Amino acid sequence: MRVEEAIGAQIARLREARRMSLSQLGEALGRYLERPWSRQAVHQAERGRRAFTAAELAAIALVLDTSVPALFLAEPEPGSGEPAGIDLPGGTVSPEEYRGILLHDAKDAPLDGIEELLVALHDIGEVLSRPTLARLAKIGRVAEQVASRPTPARSPA
Repeated sequence: MRVEEAIGAQIARLREARRMSLSQLGEALGRYLERPWSRQAVHQAERGRRAFTAAELAAIALVLDTSVPALFLAEPEPGSGEPAGIDLPGGTVSPEEYRGILLHDAKDAPLDGIEELLVALHDIGEVLSRPTLARLAKIGRVAEQVASRPTPARSPA
């Protein structure tokens, strides 16, 4: 897998997780770059058919609320569960070597699964903020209060 394909796959995954269209991502990139990307430019990037400048990678990370190293994460090869080797112009880098260049000793180092967790937490936050769920939560709290009240003793008739 070429490094551009790994980046493109992450862009597509993160864009879809954030429920953004190709056009929305392109427009959002325009806030950080000299001009927005067209829908076709985003599509080409997601397919790994373009090289990226440092400024473009920074803008993509900002728009998709992620880190630049997270954009480089390689998806597992189908059937193997292991990340693919990455093809650079001079040769292929093993999955272990590639993973090694993405991780560092700092406390903010990207870890496997963290991006997925952040996306899931973002999605959960959106779901929980919906008015219908807020009403259901209120109904649930009232039901718990009613259920926890002591029942009056009945006198024998």
